[in-house]
Amino acid sequence: MVPLAPTTEVPLVEMRDISIAFGGIRAVDDASIDLYPGEVVALLGHNGAGKSTLIKILSGAYKRDSGAILVNGAEVAINSPRDAKQYGIETIYQTLALADNVDAAANLFLGRELMTSWGTLDDVAMEAEARKVMGRLNPRFQRFKDPVARLSGGQRQSVAIARAILFNARILIMDEPTAALGPQETAQVGELVKQLKSEGIGIFLISHDIHDVFDLADRVCVMKNGQVVGTAKTTDVTQDEVLGMIILGKCPPGAIPGPGAMKAAA
Repeated sequence: MVPLAPTTEVPLVEMRDISIAFGGIRAVDDASIDLYPGEVVALLGHNGAGKSTLIKILSGAYKRDSGAILVNGAEVAINSPRDAKQYGIETIYQTLALADNVDAAANLFLGRELMTSWGTLDDVAMEAEARKVMGRLNPRFQRFKDPVARLSGGQRQSVAIARAILFNARILIMDEPTAALGPQETAQVGELVKQLKSEGIGIFLISHDIHDVFDLADRVCVMKNGQVVGTAKTTDVTQDEVLGMIILGKCPPGAIPGPGAMKAAA
């Protein structure tokens, strides 16, 4: 089988044999996953499969019970969201967590505002930085003065992504980025993802939309009952095969099986 990623390249992030239990129930059980520069890896599975819990460990929301996390080949300690940010890991939640009553620049610098020498907000400098990062990410964006409540879903997603990469994020976690978006806005998010990939940013994508996954992801990693069923390039598996992994835990020939793969009958 062709390797899933170049063996000479160091992954942006590796999660090795990660486990966490809540009340004696293993929500994640010896799960391993990696992500390379300029790659999108979709994490799939039913509700309760463990995918969100695994990603929350990477984002610092949960502290793992066992296992290791490596960033750029070096083992790191991630025990809080602040730790994750220090290693260039940013999360864009489905809710986007934007302040609706202020504009794009204010959202980009929320909690990290630029100040003038007189101790007042430096709105000019913040808007200039906002225009710079948005120009790189979405050149068509022009509504810098509008409160984000007035923006479309795709434009709001642009602001959320710009806020993440403004402070040099290299690893993005995107939770259902196209949920509740129409076809045109979904396509806009797809363009944003392609731009991020071209800059060498790696993306973990959590999505329930199998079509979305095959449009955006380079690889899929399927989880079931807290374990990894298997990992595969999207070019090596069909949508039906991925559904079989999600529903039955059946690993197709084009995928590398994980500990959660259904064992073949003797």
